[in-house]
Amino acid sequence: MKALAAGTLQPTAAQAATSTKRDRNSPAIRLIVLDVGGTIIEDRGDVPATLQSAMGKHGITVTPAEISEWRGASKREIIRHFVERQTKPPAADREKLAVAIYQEFNARLGEIYQAVPPIAGAEAAIRSLRQSGYLLATTTGFDREITLPIFHRLGWEKYFVAIICSDDVAQGRPAPFMLFHAMESARVNSVAEVMAVGDTPLDLQAGTNAGLRAVVGVLSGASRADLLQREPHTHILSSVANLPALLSSKV
Repeated sequence: MKALAAGTLQPTAAQAATSTKRDRNSPAIRLIVLDVGGTIIEDRGDVPATLQSAMGKHGITVTPAEISEWRGASKREIIRHFVERQTKPPAADREKLAVAIYQEFNARLGEIYQAVPPIAGAEAAIRSLRQSGYLLATTTGFDREITLPIFHRLGWEKYFVAIICSDDVAQGRPAPFMLFHAMESARVNSVAEVMAVGDTPLDLQAGTNAGLRAVVGVLSGASRADLLQREPHTHILSSVANLPALLSSKV
């Protein structure tokens, strides 16, 4: 794929044809749903390292490669998956262990994210999108205890109609429920009016499972371009900073 001036990787011919057809027959995008870590907040590898450490202290051995396959998923679900895979019944004991690991992970990550900065150009892009009249929401694999302090520290709550966290839904990515919850909160009824933006394959899978008008990958976070390009998507950007330019092109 060739790089475009706005930092976009050009869609395939089939994707371009589909996008053009949608542009003619669909209403304009109203709601943009942004992932958090790796999309608007820097991803410095803290999450997988902290997950691995917290599980290792409780006898659950996982490799970075195994955790990488779950990037973008609910952190509770990640821990529960590995606990269930490596321990035996009774189920109550497994759940107790998963809760203990999660609490330790959450406490440590909360400390780390007191200082993690935004992606370069993210806030300017967010302000530009709001000034252009778009509704903005976020979804994340973090729970509310981690997420809200980040937005409060940055003063970003004012930009978003909804901040949807993994503990707001029954199942995280690649399930589409966080995206639907964001639509509900924003009072947007049609998936043809929604764009999702994220940095992991699971982000793109969730957007595709939701049937959204636009599913955009960004290269500022956890995943290489080739991994994102394997997933159904409409565009790949180098960063969320390029999103206003993409939208001004009437995607």
